[in-house]
Amino acid sequence: MINRQAAEKKGRRAESLALWLLRLKGYKIIKARYKTPVGEIDIIAKKAGTLVFIEVKARKKQEAALHALGPKQQRRIERAARLYLRRSGHTGPVRFDLMVKSEDHFFVKHLKAAWRPSQ
Repeated sequence: MINRQAAEKKGRRAESLALWLLRLKGYKIIKARYKTPVGEIDIIAKKAGTLVFIEVKARKKQEAALHALGPKQQRRIERAARLYLRRSGHTGPVRFDLMVKSEDHFFVKHLKAAWRPSQ
């Protein structure tokens, strides 16, 4: 139980850093920790008319963080994104990003268009 709590705390800290970085980069934060019956999205942001769904991963090593997002989790995020889009009425461009924080790198790495949604 303690390991799970520590991981949760590390994840929340990474999300806070990601939110801070996104704001500095000029993104407008729409939602953080958006929960739906079909999945959760860590951050929903907007910049230059593009709605961005962002998954944040925190791991000990950056390499592990970069590979922590599998196809099953991507599909769950995509389902939650489709639900958000239906509810919000947004019809412009959409992108799926990944942000990673690792103990072996000081900064949060932001990978734009980390994956394309399946149809």
